[in-house]
Amino acid sequence: MRRAAVLGTGQTDHRSRRTDVSMAGLCREAIDRALADAGTDWSQIDAVVLGKAPDLFEGVMMPELFLAQSLGAVGKPLLRVHTAGSVGGATAIVATSLIRAGVHRRVLAVAFEKQSESNAMWALSIQPPFSAPITAGAGGYFAPHIRSYIRRSGAPPHVGALVAVKDRRNGALNPHAHLRQPDITLESVQASPMLWDPIRYDETCPSSDGACAVVIGDAAAASSSDRQVAWIKATAMRTEPTFYSGKDHVDPRAGAAAAAALWDLAGIKNPLDEVDVAELYVPFSWFEPMWLENVGFVGPGQGWKLVEAGETRIGGTLPVNPSGGVLCSNPIGASGLLRFAEAAMQVMGRAGEHQVAGASTALGHAYGGGSQFFSMWVVGRTP
Repeated sequence: MRRAAVLGTGQTDHRSRRTDVSMAGLCREAIDRALADAGTDWSQIDAVVLGKAPDLFEGVMMPELFLAQSLGAVGKPLLRVHTAGSVGGATAIVATSLIRAGVHRRVLAVAFEKQSESNAMWALSIQPPFSAPITAGAGGYFAPHIRSYIRRSGAPPHVGALVAVKDRRNGALNPHAHLRQPDITLESVQASPMLWDPIRYDETCPSSDGACAVVIGDAAAASSSDRQVAWIKATAMRTEPTFYSGKDHVDPRAGAAAAAALWDLAGIKNPLDEVDVAELYVPFSWFEPMWLENVGFVGPGQGWKLVEAGETRIGGTLPVNPSGGVLCSNPIGASGLLRFAEAAMQVMGRAGEHQVAGASTALGHAYGGGSQFFSMWVVGRTP
């Protein structure tokens, strides 16, 4: 299997409404920045992989077809990926597989969402055949799982607010972030309205318009770059049904299995000691301690203790979401690719004000659906 590396990344300025651009313009904003960051141009891109959350979110079916020209995909292979909210991560992994298999030398991975042109809350509340109704969007679906985590772990009620304060303050360091709140406090989060018990208004992600693009190349392309690249050390994807007998929504089997495979492929024995920064997909603040346990950074019931001790802040043992994460920017289709891109930016030393000093190994993580799709990668400064 051939080596692959991230040559460059690009993302839009994420906002609640990007009325200044169309879907095509939104994608091109990220793509143009990624190509510039990679020091390459359209002529060197061999294929394009597009990621997008459910078409119902914008009401445009198969958007990859009308976006082909804007994506630079005319006359080139164009693949569409869809794994619900984890689609951005899956998009990066599919693009990486094309490089590792020797099919292409440089692949452009793109993911986007323009939530202002639809109603994701409504789209997530429909009742597909043979499934339980949600009726309140993603928050109503995941709140019971968070309550289960709190009961199991004995976590104190302020942990979710601690995560929200950390991520929103981190987002204030990120010029692309949708929400930037440097003055947010524990008290202000705890005073915000309760939306879905125990999730408060300031503990939930926004609805964002945004896109992300990543240029992935082979070893020859990486060696020809005059800038630091992010070597892709390992990738992993796993899925499981939304509902089945024995389904554990607090500690999904697919997430744990993907992480175990990832660490094994990357040669990582102790993730907490060997990973310098993690970009976890945290749409509701309580998912940070849950995912810290699920991916194996700490044991069951220990995730919230890492948060409470301040070890997931920038400067802590394991900085989590120094970019602000999904709590600050949530263009759903792109949110997973943003986690992967931000991980790459950290090891390339291009994260600006939210750079973690000395970061050489980073985790990108995404999940989607009813905790049923998981995508992850580990990137590093060296092959």
